[in-house]
Amino acid sequence: MPQPNNTASALKGPTEAQSLPIAIRDITKTYGSVTALNKVSLDIKSGEFMTLLGPSGSGKTSLLMALAGFLRPDHGSIKFGEEEIVLKPPHRRGIGMMFQSYALFPHMNVFANIAYPLKIRGRSKSEIKAAVDEVLETVQLLGYGSRRISELSGGQRQRIALARAVVSRPKILLMDEPLSALDKNLRELMQVELRAMHERLGMTTVLVTHDQREALTMSDRIAVLRGGAISQIDTPERIYNAPGSAFVAAFMGESSFLPVTVSASGYGYAGKPLKVASSTAVGETGLLVVRPEKLELLNSGADNQASNVFDGTFERLLFQGDSCLFFVRLADGNLLTMRRHLTQGEHASLPQVGSPIAVALPENETFVVANDREA
Repeated sequence: MPQPNNTASALKGPTEAQSLPIAIRDITKTYGSVTALNKVSLDIKSGEFMTLLGPSGSGKTSLLMALAGFLRPDHGSIKFGEEEIVLKPPHRRGIGMMFQSYALFPHMNVFANIAYPLKIRGRSKSEIKAAVDEVLETVQLLGYGSRRISELSGGQRQRIALARAVVSRPKILLMDEPLSALDKNLRELMQVELRAMHERLGMTTVLVTHDQREALTMSDRIAVLRGGAISQIDTPERIYNAPGSAFVAAFMGESSFLPVTVSASGYGYAGKPLKVASSTAVGETGLLVVRPEKLELLNSGADNQASNVFDGTFERLLFQGDSCLFFVRLADGNLLTMRRHLTQGEHASLPQVGSPIAVALPENETFVVANDREA
């Protein structure tokens, strides 16, 4: 049996040579009085899946474009491995790039689209055919080489764009909102497939997205950007369950916030003490972060030993298919939301709108953060 071509076989699984670390130091970019990037520093490990996450104008796309070479920083350093690349043109950086619009050539068929990066690098026809066939198999579209781009579905176009990005065996893959054009169900499916493909290929991957769930699903680590700077870098679990600030907590998921006093004797809300697992609050005030799914509904009149209990009025119920959202108005006017997955028949035992209700937040889910929401 003939041995597979090296160009193709390199796509079979991750190796140390297929990825590079990225070192970003003090990257700054201004446009007149607007600072797009403000002394950003970030280390991305070899083979890591790093997501740059943030609202519009946070600097995430500017940072990705600086990595790709489409934006030249005013100041700072970017190294791929040991090589300084900040002044290198995009075509000499050895990266794969996947754009939001896919940027496929409509006048070329699937094979020609994927082969293009290899063709401009002067690869032989036999190398190109072996590599394209291999990557089509990797994205589960073997046999689609003769199809026109107009004949493909949105998900198939996304896979072809990915195939073209990885066919030249880049050690670094950059992706700019690659799933934003897909509908919700297909987007969620492709999140899982992209993550699985990353694990097979092993290349260092940097994704830009504004979708928090996408970042949580796909990433090894997430860098949350705001105003051209990094607010927090951590694993998906840590950044969701232990946000460093109110901004990160609000951006990373549904949250209610309650004002908390901080003193030498501990933490308090509305004159009652709180048992807190962790805190990043600075000074005498902070915000208690309450995730809707962390709250527990207490039975009326029960003598329970819950740590942090909040009494209020059941204001309304919002049905959302797989779960329901309770709205609880506290005595001081603050509003809490609680998410419950109700079993069939449980609706009959729910409190009536306007009736008293008590909810509890377990101590291990109670964290206080600095109030930087208006900063």
